[in-house]
Amino acid sequence: MNRNTQNRTDNHPPGLETRVWLRMLACCNLIEGELRTRLREEFGTTLARFDVLAQIARPPAEPTMGELSQRLKVTKGNITDVIGRLEAEKLVQRKRDANDARVQRVYLTDRGRRSVEAMIPVHNTRLAELLRGVGIEDLKELDALLGRVRAGLRDTLGS
Repeated sequence: MNRNTQNRTDNHPPGLETRVWLRMLACCNLIEGELRTRLREEFGTTLARFDVLAQIARPPAEPTMGELSQRLKVTKGNITDVIGRLEAEKLVQRKRDANDARVQRVYLTDRGRRSVEAMIPVHNTRLAELLRGVGIEDLKELDALLGRVRAGLRDTLGS
């Protein structure tokens, strides 16, 4: 039994998991609300559209619709809807896969690449501003802790 498991069984405050979950949710909601506002005011876009563009921009290049759905943890229908709107604005383009015509890959257009390249630094700067009240060592520790939480959840959920 490791140190963390031992502490969990010996000294388990009632409602601890609920309190931690609510704090994580509150932090997420506060940050997400601010990012939504910033993206809307500065770029006239939504967080969902930004997330999709940012995912298309990162490796591996030219994701499929299914890969985007998995990366963003949303349904293929949601991705199809957002991609359709981004395509209408000439920010992305769908093309059939060269090896499998059933598969569509998504590409950023030049306009889409310029758009996401303008948004990402502003997004990252705003996140840094929002979290400036937390020291760098605490952020590193939180990063490690949340990594362990995510790994534990994946083990529990079998995903």
